[in-house]
Amino acid sequence: MTVLPDDGLSLAAEFPAATHDQWRRLVAGVLSRSGKDVPDAEAEDALSTALEDGLRARPLYTAADGAPDPGLPGFAPFVRGGRPEGNTANGWDVRQRHVAADPEAVLTDLENGVTSLWLAVGPTGVPVSELDRLLQGVYLDLAPVALDAGPETSAAADELFAIYERRGVAPEAAAGNLGADPLGTEARTGQAYDGDGFPGTVALARRCAETYPQVRAVTVDALPYHEAGGSTAQELGCALAGGVAYLRALTEGGLTVEQALGQLEFRYAATADQFLTIAKLRAARRLWARVAEACGASAAGAQRQHAVTSSVMMTGRDPWVNMLRTTIATMAAGVGGADSVSVLPFDHALGLPDAFSRRIARNTSTILIEESHLSRVIDPAGGSWYVESLTDELAQAAWEFFQEIERAGGLAAALRSGLVGRELAANWAERSKRLAKRREPVTGVSEFPHLAEKPVVREPAPAAPGGGLPRVRRDEAYEALRARSDAHLAATGARPRVYLAALGPAAAHTARLTFTANLLQAGGIEPVTEGSFEESGATEACLCSSDALYEEQAESAAAALRESGAGHVALAGRPGSYAGVDTYVFAGCDAVAVLTAALDRMGVS
Repeated sequence: MTVLPDDGLSLAAEFPAATHDQWRRLVAGVLSRSGKDVPDAEAEDALSTALEDGLRARPLYTAADGAPDPGLPGFAPFVRGGRPEGNTANGWDVRQRHVAADPEAVLTDLENGVTSLWLAVGPTGVPVSELDRLLQGVYLDLAPVALDAGPETSAAADELFAIYERRGVAPEAAAGNLGADPLGTEARTGQAYDGDGFPGTVALARRCAETYPQVRAVTVDALPYHEAGGSTAQELGCALAGGVAYLRALTEGGLTVEQALGQLEFRYAATADQFLTIAKLRAARRLWARVAEACGASAAGAQRQHAVTSSVMMTGRDPWVNMLRTTIATMAAGVGGADSVSVLPFDHALGLPDAFSRRIARNTSTILIEESHLSRVIDPAGGSWYVESLTDELAQAAWEFFQEIERAGGLAAALRSGLVGRELAANWAERSKRLAKRREPVTGVSEFPHLAEKPVVREPAPAAPGGGLPRVRRDEAYEALRARSDAHLAATGARPRVYLAALGPAAAHTARLTFTANLLQAGGIEPVTEGSFEESGATEACLCSSDALYEEQAESAAAALRESGAGHVALAGRPGSYAGVDTYVFAGCDAVAVLTAALDRMGVS
């Protein structure tokens, strides 16, 4: 035991050391007083939170929660970062995405904090012929360019190389990524374009390895799997399988293992679940280091990572809240050690971003780097018993899914057989249940919606590639309900309404009245709390009060509402057997089903 010098700060030295068993016993005591009688040994499980992939977040972690040695930053297994210095020099690379041929927007970004460009090229972005104009005024020896061109990758790469030559950019000064990702494109579109051997990808990688040492040819894009509803482990497993497929193709095409590893960059989603994002990036580096080790190239196994704030978490309603989501996601990406970070503008779900939303997006990174000094510490989360445990557990779950894909013949075969699609769909179905029951709340949409908000209107963005895996968003079920309400408002001049009948004093009904009003507005239904039912303009009503008052007044109140013309009477509370009450709304009910049924009954199409 280490003896600390007596400096007058005794801390807890005067108290006996507490044990884990004592803590469990105290927790069990508190739970028993709240009506949950659990044994001491199960108290910790009672406070645990279920995560995806069968993982659980426990309420307490200690030094006894072991995890493999994460090593040192810049050394295998690279859990703590791919470089010894991490992002402490200048922060992470701030990479802004552009899908429209707007040279002024590109220059504005670069002049105000953006350090590299991510360009969508092809039918769903900037035409290949417009690349030269889009990059006018850009110092290409200073600003790396990452392409995302799908089936037009070879043409876009040739054009970019031609631009380098015309402008006299030295091959060793050019930097970025050509974005070749035939498997990712197949996942997006359902169409294979580079053959099973990926000849075009291999040719680009060989050209980069021989002539452009700072340009990588291949992007292993995990976003299609995340955006199709995949879990964190599924996203990592698909990325690992894609990386292995490219590694095989490149080495078979003549590159050394070290050269092949140097041609890959991995792209992941960063979400507002900060700890899962941090653990995801750390686990991804560990997993890829294991692949490199198996190939005999441990020292070259540092994974280059590009993190993008999740489009799944973005909402069309109350889009201003997206600024908070992307800030948390960007912070998590930085703490997790991403080399490059792209912040999607807060209006991403609505169309093309305007100058204000692009400014907020790039300033998100600037504030975290320059004002919060987030990049001054290498691996800030390292040593946290929770983060280290979560990193290990996530890596194990991802490795299992990766092995399942490999047993199916690799990622291409797993995509074509439907294995990947089925697994992702099953995960999204489970998550959709949590969203519908508001166990996973979406602020501004399923919780605290604002029916009178002024819509944010943007120019339409180019249509995203489709035909393969679906694209999902957390708000989609509620967005469909709100759209029905908007159409009804446009057609009739009023939203569908439900009268909230409060029984008893405010102390008895306020909690459930507030709950019900919030629930109704999530579906675009206007709650009416003033006046009588006849004056409300509603065709349905909901009783709101305490359980004690329901026993005394619920049935008579329901009968009175029926006599006043209410075609349907609900009650805010757990299901009971009150005469005259048709349905019940309560915490944990399927809000989407309840709201859908209400709109159907009210004739809202």
